[in-house]
Amino acid sequence: MTSHTPVGRQLRPQGKLLQEDARRHHRSLLLQQLFREGPASRADLARASGLTRVTVSDLVGEMLADGFVTELGAPAGSRVGKPPTLVGLAADSHHIIGLDLSETDRMSGAVVNLAGTVQARHEVHVDGAEGERAVELVQRLTTELVAMTERPLLGIGVGSPGIVDPAGTVIDAPNLAWQDTPLAARLAEAFDVPVYVANDANTAVMGEHTFGESGDGGLMVLRVGTGVGAGFVLGGSLLHGHLGAAGEIGHVVVDVDGELCACGRTGCLETLLSAPRLRRRVGEPDVDAPAALSDVGKRLGEVLAPIVAALNLHEIVLSGPAELLDGPLLDAADRTIRERTMPISSTGLAVRTSKLGEDVVVVGAAVLVLSAELGVS
Repeated sequence: MTSHTPVGRQLRPQGKLLQEDARRHHRSLLLQQLFREGPASRADLARASGLTRVTVSDLVGEMLADGFVTELGAPAGSRVGKPPTLVGLAADSHHIIGLDLSETDRMSGAVVNLAGTVQARHEVHVDGAEGERAVELVQRLTTELVAMTERPLLGIGVGSPGIVDPAGTVIDAPNLAWQDTPLAARLAEAFDVPVYVANDANTAVMGEHTFGESGDGGLMVLRVGTGVGAGFVLGGSLLHGHLGAAGEIGHVVVDVDGELCACGRTGCLETLLSAPRLRRRVGEPDVDAPAALSDVGKRLGEVLAPIVAALNLHEIVLSGPAELLDGPLLDAADRTIRERTMPISSTGLAVRTSKLGEDVVVVGAAVLVLSAELGVS
């Protein structure tokens, strides 16, 4: 029951198309309208989607039967005559299990509704689990989360460290000793629901794109945790890259005389910016913490400036420990990007931390499911 979002496929439906799965696509158009704009009448949905009223009524009837939408009655202040009946997304009709496997000491997850609201949280300690033991731990966490909801499950979404292929196989995740681990297939077999697995930075960017108040321009989320990676949404599409390794900027060398990195090279960005390295650095005796964070922010800005110039991004969002990223580090990165790019490249660019906080990956994991199963994001 595994599936994936192909490279270049739009995350959101983009208009009326003639194709084999036209009915599914048309339903996604209506769900996307309700998801983004709120309750609407059948006539409003027909106008917004370009579909006929007969088609819209048929599809709304189907979605009512499936429980994805609900009738809300007439809008307030209706005029004389038979008022239209509003329909809205039934946010709690189905739930999604979202998992975040990106931390070294624990795996966390949440039960999330269709509106991206966390209903329950749970976590398990890793305690050095690797390989098959780590897979079994993911299954245990999922089992315990499934027991926390009585709603039908739309699916399971997973944000995993490392490189993940489109089918949900973790190609390489050194911290968990996973190589060619078919995580999506294993979970789908165990729980008999659709399962979607993506790199944690890609998962985070989907969460930010959908629920983090981001704009419609190019978005980059830089995920800072045990490692450092980035996710991109460009032109409404999640960027995967040639071998699914887009965004691996944590292993760009920034200091040839720096520390040894887990990848085997010296002086990668990750050796400066990962959360454990930052904490160690600012905790050293006689270290001016704001100055040290500002220096790392400058190095980060030097890495990000060519990316901003090449892609003309609209937003860069830092996701990770706020006490380390917000303030001197963020300010220095923002300043360095603007100093090193043409004004046209950085005009209107927002550099900020995530508004979703620690939930960005689990909520993004829910978006993996929403996008694939309902066509909304």
